[in-house]
Amino acid sequence: ADDDLRSGPVPYPWPGEALGPRAAEGSALAYRLIAGGRPLGTLVIGRAGLLRFPDEITGLVEDLSRRVALGIGAARQYARQATISAVLQRGLLPGAVAEIPGVRSALVYEPCDQGGPSGDFYDLFPAGDGRWCFAVGDVQGKGPEAAVVIGLARPWLRLLAREGYGVADVLDRLNQLLLDDATEAADAAARALVGPLAPGDGPQTRFLSLLYGELVPFDGGVRCTLACAGHPLPLVLDRNGDVRTVARPQTLLGVIEDETYLCETFELRPGDTLLCVTDGVTERRCGSRQFDDGDGLAAALADCAGLDAEPIAERIRRLVHDFGERPPEDDLALLVLQAQ
Repeated sequence: ADDDLRSGPVPYPWPGEALGPRAAEGSALAYRLIAGGRPLGTLVIGRAGLLRFPDEITGLVEDLSRRVALGIGAARQYARQATISAVLQRGLLPGAVAEIPGVRSALVYEPCDQGGPSGDFYDLFPAGDGRWCFAVGDVQGKGPEAAVVIGLARPWLRLLAREGYGVADVLDRLNQLLLDDATEAADAAARALVGPLAPGDGPQTRFLSLLYGELVPFDGGVRCTLACAGHPLPLVLDRNGDVRTVARPQTLLGVIEDETYLCETFELRPGDTLLCVTDGVTERRCGSRQFDDGDGLAAALADCAGLDAEPIAERIRRLVHDFGERPPEDDLALLVLQAQ
């Protein structure tokens, strides 16, 4: 009934017996706490020795009750969203990173928003037949909409890799998946988690930058085949301390229908290191400067000559943090793969 959604005030029985003889008489009022058309509880106020609250007090408390209701409603919504986000985040990342024979690996993963799903993701998994595959990706946007894209991309990468598709074919098919109308259902599911769209909002664009590769260990090193779609280019630090890029730039996934992706193949010899990062590393800002200005990332990697995978990952992470006075404002992910 409409009366159930009134915010008050309504007379409330005075609990004289419970308060003792010094407060045997008084007046109390109850205010329903309503937010978004939903009852959230009741606010009760009272005062001993008062037969009736003045009108200015009842109006003031009624305004207070509305503010309390809005605060409770916002807190409940935030708690609900935080719970959903935590569940999504746990489901979007691998439970463990695979160990590859003859390869040391190290990972840094730091979402900017600790309360919600990151737009960055990674994976490193066995694909069968002596192959291991890895991915470092970055979805446009964050929250449940980004979670939809990651929730599509990561299992599809694993499925296609284990079905024997090569690196370029995997990217071709994933690109088509992101452009497929069937994913509109996934968008609808994401919107259901966060409520109705705000005025002017439309369907989320599913752009994905991705570095995806395949590793095949052999006697004397590791053969690596990879492709880079709209992502910061990977770097190799060789045993002599020289740094080079090992991929060509290509279009983001989810942009161009029937795009054909190309891959590169090279060998990592013992002591060679492959570094893969997201733009949270390369575009880390300090004023108008970015971390990768003047090939800053390559210079930082060159200074890591002689280090194992874990110290390299930690040094790059620390340099990125120390580059600016304020904490990073973007998600940060980097993967180091080093042939033994």
